[in-house]
Amino acid sequence: MDRNSLTIRDNRSGKEVTLPIIEGSEGPPVVDVSNIFKDFGLFTLDPGFRSTASCQSEITFIDGDQGILLHRGYPIEQLAEKSNYLEVCYLLIFGHLPTQAEFTEFKNLVTHHTMVHEQLQKFYQGFRRDAHPMAIMVGVVGALSSFYHEALDVEDAHHREIAAYRLLSKMPTLAAFSYKYAVGQPFMYPQNRLCFVENFLHMMFAVPCESYHVSPVLVQAMEKIMILHADHEQNASTSTVRLAGSSLANPFAAVSAGIGALWGPAHGGANEAVLGMLGEIGDPDRIGEYIRRAKDPQDSFRLMGFGHRVYKNYDPRAKILRAAAHQVLQELDRTDDPRLKIALKLERIALEDDYFVKKKLYPNVDFYSGLILSAIGIPTNMFTVIFALARSVGWISQWMEMMAEKGQSIGRPRQLYTGAKKRDYIPIENRG
Repeated sequence: MDRNSLTIRDNRSGKEVTLPIIEGSEGPPVVDVSNIFKDFGLFTLDPGFRSTASCQSEITFIDGDQGILLHRGYPIEQLAEKSNYLEVCYLLIFGHLPTQAEFTEFKNLVTHHTMVHEQLQKFYQGFRRDAHPMAIMVGVVGALSSFYHEALDVEDAHHREIAAYRLLSKMPTLAAFSYKYAVGQPFMYPQNRLCFVENFLHMMFAVPCESYHVSPVLVQAMEKIMILHADHEQNASTSTVRLAGSSLANPFAAVSAGIGALWGPAHGGANEAVLGMLGEIGDPDRIGEYIRRAKDPQDSFRLMGFGHRVYKNYDPRAKILRAAAHQVLQELDRTDDPRLKIALKLERIALEDDYFVKKKLYPNVDFYSGLILSAIGIPTNMFTVIFALARSVGWISQWMEMMAEKGQSIGRPRQLYTGAKKRDYIPIENRG
């Protein structure tokens, strides 16, 4: 076999076809099967796309076995320690770290476009007060296309950049408004004097009747949460954005579709599930019982926030958030909170117990982000909204990359049909 190709044979017909093997800059090579139906009359079957690359991308690389996450080649550990969320946004969108002048211009553009049209605020009044904030976000983000229809030519690179700025700028405002509406408080307008994360926390927790100050420790923790959730390669929601965008749908509609995919508990709802589990355990004295259940293969109970579908080693993002979580708990003096006591004890067990160590069921990023958000006072139904806020830059970066790609065509997965063969219609009076 040629190193750069793979030959397969159909024993039914005796026909052979040679498939090219393509090398990326990182990770395993891929077999190009794009012409296998035309050349061989066969489809490939890969439920869940576990062994299929749906696209070529220069944005994010993950090696789950080694616990590596790179954005445009930069290790996530370096970005979380030395950078900030808006600089990471610039990196993901434009492909390189900005100069000081480039970053100043970028930050100013984002900061001065955080307000939303006044009429958009009325959209919130159409939702029930107890509506899930993610349901609201699906609606209001999609509605942005009705306010900015003058720049929705997805084949125009300038229009795509304008849309990127608008989405990035307005997501924290829309997210904070969804919280304020749910709790019946007045919407707080963005403040241009504040940084991106400070501004979001101000819109979440400030009220008109008194001043509001954000602790630098909380700002730094939220910066890390935002950076660590900015992009994660071709996950379910990002793939949804790309698939929706491949139809030439406008970027607001595509991102709204991504928000819907993220809402699922198997994806973006994982840190919300962590808090639900802590509430179910209820008392630190009951942890032993639940640890035994987690180890019992006959028991359906699972410890949420431990292990990761992609990372077979320690989640590199969890290492970063672990320190931030402990700093936040100390800053807010929340170590007496029963749920947080349970979480800290579970963390200690998972890092020391042979069962968890051997199976590499380490606390993941959802475990620590859930602790931080809960300690700050953010309700659990807002956790996935904050995930969407952070991930919006990944979605728009992936969408922009796809739209700039030559020869881009609409996504159209094939299927293995297992239904009835062709049959004739029988009139109802003749059916037995």
